Amino acid sequence: MKKENPIFLNSVSELHSFLNIKKPTHPLVSVIKLDDLAFKSADEIQLIYNFYTINLKKNFDGKIKYGQQYYDFDDGTMTFIAPKQTLSLEANSSQKVEGWILVFHPDFLQSYPLAKRIKEYGFFSYATNEALHLSDKEEILIYGIMQNLQQEIERMIDNFTQDVVISHIDLLLNYCNRFYNRQFITRKKVSNDLLTKFEEHLENYAQDEKPTVQYFAKKLSVSPHYLNDMLKNSTGHTTQQHIQNKLIEKAKELLPTTTLSVSEIAYQLGFEYPQSFNKLFKNKTEMSPLEFRQSFN
Repeated sequence: MKKENPIFLNSVSELHSFLNIKKPTHPLVSVIKLDDLAFKSADEIQLIYNFYTINLKKNFDGKIKYGQQYYDFDDGTMTFIAPKQTLSLEANSSQKVEGWILVFHPDFLQSYPLAKRIKEYGFFSYATNEALHLSDKEEILIYGIMQNLQQEIERMIDNFTQDVVISHIDLLLNYCNRFYNRQFITRKKVSNDLLTKFEEHLENYAQDEKPTVQYFAKKLSVSPHYLNDMLKNSTGHTTQQHIQNKLIEKAKELLPTTTLSVSEIAYQLGFEYPQSFNKLFKNKTEMSPLEFRQSFN
């Protein structure tokens, strides 16, 4: 299998040209029906988009690689790609691919609240193996939104069209956020296994490693955003909050039982600056580390 150099697609129009389909009605947003596309290449193609991409695919007998992980697509699978992220595609299917691709440039959202809010959706930074799997009812609902979007974009006839399109994109993202939270629940065993492994790594992280969100995500082979959203859904606390609570717990063990200085404890726990440790400790306990130590005398 031949691996090509990355292909940079800076605009919606460039994507249409790459897919060999007619020019988009609007230069900043488009809905592409996958039924009309042909995937015949057996080579791995690396794509880097400069726009947001939401994919809903069915009957794709190929592989998508995101980061270091491959994912085999099946019915009703959605993935979300933010600008500047790399997607590798290996398509060798003889089947008819079904589904939709919604693409929109960040400029299309400017002056709308969604331009800021879209950055809060962690699933745009999930790895492909953390894709959203839709139920039949969810799939029908998403298909309906995609169809409405396509019709609205193709018309582009008045001053209200952009408002309507962005409202539909906003609605789509809200539904996907709901469906991801449903997926955390319906795949509870997977989430619980991940939570257990996270707690084990948190308890035993190497002292010479800085206990960051990225550190634990790498240990668990998941994306930082997915780990954060899973933990928040399961426990009500973010990854960072779990890490901070564990660091304070370890500090509480070390302060009264060792002769290490507060600065030495801070460095041992992975803090670059003792002031940061002091601030976090006081925020969590309403006491400075030194006051906590003195309370045992």
